[in-house]
Amino acid sequence: MKKLMECVPNFSEGRDLALVEQIIDEVRKIEGITILDYSSDKDHNRTVLTMIGSPEQITKAAIDSAKKAAELIDMTKHEGAHPRMGATDVIPFTPVSNVTIDECIQVAKEVGAALGSWGIPVYLYEDAASKPERTNLAQVRKGQYEGFFEKISDEAWKPDFGPQEMNAKSGCTAVGARVPLVAFNINLDTPDVEIADKIAKKVRHIGGGLRFVKGIGLKLEERNQTQVSMNLVNFEKSSVYQAFEMVRIEAKRYGVNIVGSEVIGTIPMKSLLDAAEYYLQIENFNLDQILEKRLLDEK
Repeated sequence: MKKLMECVPNFSEGRDLALVEQIIDEVRKIEGITILDYSSDKDHNRTVLTMIGSPEQITKAAIDSAKKAAELIDMTKHEGAHPRMGATDVIPFTPVSNVTIDECIQVAKEVGAALGSWGIPVYLYEDAASKPERTNLAQVRKGQYEGFFEKISDEAWKPDFGPQEMNAKSGCTAVGARVPLVAFNINLDTPDVEIADKIAKKVRHIGGGLRFVKGIGLKLEERNQTQVSMNLVNFEKSSVYQAFEMVRIEAKRYGVNIVGSEVIGTIPMKSLLDAAEYYLQIENFNLDQILEKRLLDEK
């Protein structure tokens, strides 16, 4: 079976789409890479790319796209709703087929070393973390770009690769290895970001909510709405429908309604089927009842 690894780099640019295309073009040049999805958000001012390939292909794609992002993105001018600390903000690697998490960790270290050699501070996170306190991305990114000019001078936050000095133009980057996650956002019919943030705090694990959910409240300026932006780091133990229902329950106390939701990047089919099974109350349902899956299995 072919070795396949997924990489989902997040770039701190979601408004200049011509610039984004230049970054994506670096990946298109690499034979064997499949771009599954890329999407840009103006409010977040962020682009999320999802690609798969062999470990060697993915390593090159991650390095080349990050290098182009460092060339084109100037963090001194960046503004956006989503937390960020660098031009290439995060680069996570995930096993897909015939690849182990240890191989993802090795690729993360290789990519981190490359970025560090360009003068970009790099922090390893999740399964690749060099210290327990660096496992959680939110903890690593705390303070964001502006706060890192001071944070990086603390010995506790010395980068894993690169200089112990903030790169003003490119910021710093978190590179990691992890199991597949679901990036799931829920939009609310209120412009009050404080309400969205209170809901996010109730839903996420560190606030006493769902064990495998991370979340923040964000403002969607163009829509005059707010958003509970979540990462479900284990969708089988903290499901999409559980997160959706908990947001809806918490929103009721503020007289707020859900007006829509969105998935960023790709999502495992099972997570959506679990939601369908829950809301439709389907009994004894299994994946083999999906027509398209049966057809693919026969190929």
